[in-house]
Amino acid sequence: MKKFISTIRNIFSIEDLRERILNTVGFLIIFRLGSFIVLPGVDPSKLNDAPEGIFGLIDTFLGGAFSNASIFGLGIMPYISASIVLQLLTVGVPYFQKMQKEGESGRKRITQITRILTIAITVAQGIGYVTATILPTGAVMVSTPLFLTSSLVLLSAGTMFCMWLGEKITEKGIGNGISMLIMIGIISRFPGAIIAEVLEKSTSGMLLLLIEAAVLFFVVVGTVALTEAVRKIPVQYAKQVVGGKVYGGQRQYIPIKVNASGVMPIIFAQSLMFVPALIAQIWAGESDIANYIGTTFSDFTSWQYNLLFAALIIIFTFFYTAITVNPEQIAEDMKRNGGFVPGIKPGAPTSEFIDGIISKITLPGSILLAAVAILPALAIIAGVGGEFAQFYGGTSLLIMVGVIMDTLRQIESYLLMRHYEGMMKSGNMKNNSSNYQVA
Repeated sequence: MKKFISTIRNIFSIEDLRERILNTVGFLIIFRLGSFIVLPGVDPSKLNDAPEGIFGLIDTFLGGAFSNASIFGLGIMPYISASIVLQLLTVGVPYFQKMQKEGESGRKRITQITRILTIAITVAQGIGYVTATILPTGAVMVSTPLFLTSSLVLLSAGTMFCMWLGEKITEKGIGNGISMLIMIGIISRFPGAIIAEVLEKSTSGMLLLLIEAAVLFFVVVGTVALTEAVRKIPVQYAKQVVGGKVYGGQRQYIPIKVNASGVMPIIFAQSLMFVPALIAQIWAGESDIANYIGTTFSDFTSWQYNLLFAALIIIFTFFYTAITVNPEQIAEDMKRNGGFVPGIKPGAPTSEFIDGIISKITLPGSILLAAVAILPALAIIAGVGGEFAQFYGGTSLLIMVGVIMDTLRQIESYLLMRHYEGMMKSGNMKNNSSNYQVA
């Protein structure tokens, strides 16, 4: 306890760090307050209490804004979808590849295109959101055309404001802003889920609650191990004599994360998983296939949903790893600095060696990531309450663990730069580069 108090005192004694933490808290409070501002023309008392299936999962991401018919009802999800599209275009389209290589000017143009695409996606998703989740409840008190028009404008403005908040958190706060907004939405539902689970299990038996808590503990430990596991590649640097001093000659390591893509495949896959259900809503009642797709992919405990979800996670894991970890660049940097992998020739052989290691560890990493992602469905089947099961594993837990570890790592770096003792009692947190950024 004394160590914890001392660490908190050290954190707030650094003026820059203190300001960043307070800025982050302030921006997150604004985000949470906006989640309770209902769209004009909606009677909140007639809204459904808690959506089920995929809509319930989206509502968990947005901290209840989805079910509240809030102006932040779509949150940051359209921006994530736009980022996915741009990521794909920068890989497969030469025009965007060239733009990405143009440095700062190219990144600014990509950012501008992403924002424009975000507005288009928000309008498309907003139409589905209003027609599928708000209008059927009978909560709308004005004419449908007027409500649809005003809601699309406000939802688009809300999404852009959320995107602006995320950018401000990244710029003036701690951690990646977009990821922080998603995490705070998830955490806001956590206390209520725990209370609901305790009340439910108090009548059926506290032993089940203790078992669930024990399993949850091991799931969290396993998730932390997955996010932090690395494969170290030894690198030997040749000795160099400069000005009478000897440099190099030391063996270091390149840490390649088993889950090099972090939480991004989960976010990407989750952003696409509600598309089949929304599309099926358009032809609901007119086509048996649409009814089947809508029913199946609105239930995130169905095997069809989880099979597609796991497949998308594995695909996005390989995709995101390929665009974020460049073996050729790593090998070139090593060669330029006089480094080499023992037993491997510099240059192309080193690149091939690193690429082989990445391929070998990415497959099991992606499978484990997919397994953790579908744990909530398995937990519900095993009898865990629906709300609590969302935090039992899967997307919610991975995002919370990833973002929290990233934020703690940044705070740790501030402490060490100011020559304070780190946050851990023995040793420091691994200084691995974070892969939990959304965009």
